Amino acid sequence: MPEFLAETYTPRPAPGTPVPCASDVARAAEHASGPGAPAWFLGAVAVAEEETCFWLYQAPSAAAVHAAMTAAGLRPERIMQAVAIRPPTPAPARPGRPNRPGGQGLAG
Repeated sequence: MPEFLAETYTPRPAPGTPVPCASDVARAAEHASGPGAPAWFLGAVAVAEEETCFWLYQAPSAAAVHAAMTAAGLRPERIMQAVAIRPPTPAPARPGRPNRPGGQGLAG
């Protein structure tokens, strides 16, 4: 399923103003999913100095992401299809050998 990056304008909140948390956004994404159009919230990055937040979703379409974000009380400025690049998962450690970066065990 494709991934989408959405951008929102996120002004610095006034004191006492609630800020949506990741679990609220993820829950809203689940509830906003129509039949056959689930939108899964994968994470977000806030850039406070720029008053911007980037949201990563997995969904069948930008429209599904828009619906999920709207349900969460967010107003996306842009939604673009994106490719997330994640680090490889390290290989599990063998008994008696701790993992090193790159998944290689230490000789011991």
